[in-house]
Amino acid sequence: MLVVMQAQATEEQVRAVCQKIESFGYRAHSMPGAQRTAIGITGNKGEVECGTLEEMPGVQEVIRVTKPYKLVSRDTKPDTTIIKFPAIHANGPPVTIGGTDLAIIAGPCAIENRDQAFQVAERVVRAGAQFFRGGAYKPRTSPYSFQGMGEEGLQIMAEVRDRFGLLIVTEAVDYESLDLVDKYADVIQIGARNMQNFSLLKRAGRARKPVLLKRGISATLEEFLMAAEYIMSEGNYNVVLCERGVRTFADHTRNTLDLSVVPAVQRLSHLPIIVDPSHGTGKRNKVTPLSRAAVAVGADGLIVEVHHDPDRALSDGMQSLYPDQFDALMVQVRQIAAVVGRVVPETALAGVSRLSNS
Repeated sequence: MLVVMQAQATEEQVRAVCQKIESFGYRAHSMPGAQRTAIGITGNKGEVECGTLEEMPGVQEVIRVTKPYKLVSRDTKPDTTIIKFPAIHANGPPVTIGGTDLAIIAGPCAIENRDQAFQVAERVVRAGAQFFRGGAYKPRTSPYSFQGMGEEGLQIMAEVRDRFGLLIVTEAVDYESLDLVDKYADVIQIGARNMQNFSLLKRAGRARKPVLLKRGISATLEEFLMAAEYIMSEGNYNVVLCERGVRTFADHTRNTLDLSVVPAVQRLSHLPIIVDPSHGTGKRNKVTPLSRAAVAVGADGLIVEVHHDPDRALSDGMQSLYPDQFDALMVQVRQIAAVVGRVVPETALAGVSRLSNS
């Protein structure tokens, strides 16, 4: 069920409706929009007593949401969610995911050492990235592959944030790592392998930080949105979806990047969606073309792997761009973004200039 408040409803009226819903034994999820506030109701196994709620001050209507995902749906919130991050440095502007600005997340697949992280961070921030990605915990197919540096890797990324003004995106693979990622990072990533790890999704929903949720390698659109619903149902409404390729019969690429899911998500859900062309293709020479296509199709951002020496990378070197390739990609991304009414904020470059001159 969904309670739609009147445009002029006060905060006190919204709070009163939420309290009434919770007195029935349900959960109330207040989601302010540009024109109105909607209150989602979860935990109800049957019909909610609509008449009692409809008569409350400030309520416009009570409607039934027929989709299995409720909080994720545009029925609940017609306006696209824009996730806002505070500025890292005093003179820096706030950063957003969603809206007009195109979010650029870049960095190595895995944090290998401090020197590697700093070399890559310096190059990607100069090119215009606002976020730094890197794995401290790496769920690998083989138990003998590099599994990440753990908390030491998180500490290195925290240094990267302090030095370069980049916000940190990194993956949590279980309860223990999620607690540490929540402590160090700005965005908690839930990887494709954990998209339907429902206990982990619930734990991420109780975290303080925004969550970047990657689509599972065989997940349908509905399964993808239902995974986001798990997070939001626990009270964390700052969720970013990420298309990273699905498994098909194709053998010319690691995965098949499903760019059609971007407009499909945007029609059904208010959540922002970004694209990962690195995991989506697994081939360095396909990352730039698919990045261009992702921006053209309307994605809210990109998450791209960049490594200063990919031939010696401990993880996913074959799909990592060289820094010069990332520079060239960003020039093209800006050109395409302008055509579709988006922009890559130039403030990231200005911030590096200030840091470099200090």
